[in-house]
Amino acid sequence: MKKALYIVGLIFVLSTFAFAVDRPVSAVKADPVKTNIVKAAKMHATGKIIEISDELVKIERTVKGDVETMEFALEKPVKNISINDSVKIDYMEKDGKLIASRVAKVIFKQKRN
Repeated sequence: MKKALYIVGLIFVLSTFAFAVDRPVSAVKADPVKTNIVKAAKMHATGKIIEISDELVKIERTVKGDVETMEFALEKPVKNISINDSVKIDYMEKDGKLIASRVAKVIFKQKRN
């Protein structure tokens, strides 16, 4: 009986060697590097249009009592907007230029008495 147990044990030990041989040696797997995509910050400005064309819009706005002029390049021409309209422009900075992504008229609500 002891001899049979030794033979069965020997078969198990030898079979582990056989299974170990079938498995190829794998290279060290490194986790793929996760790339971070930096998104441009979206900003907005509100002001009055002083100049407009198909590629460019200039607005004048007041910040803390100081009047400043901002110039934006347009992604696409805007419609139904003319000089002296109050607008809100959503923009982002790209290569040192201000690129307007959206130009919308601003309608101020009148106060009720």
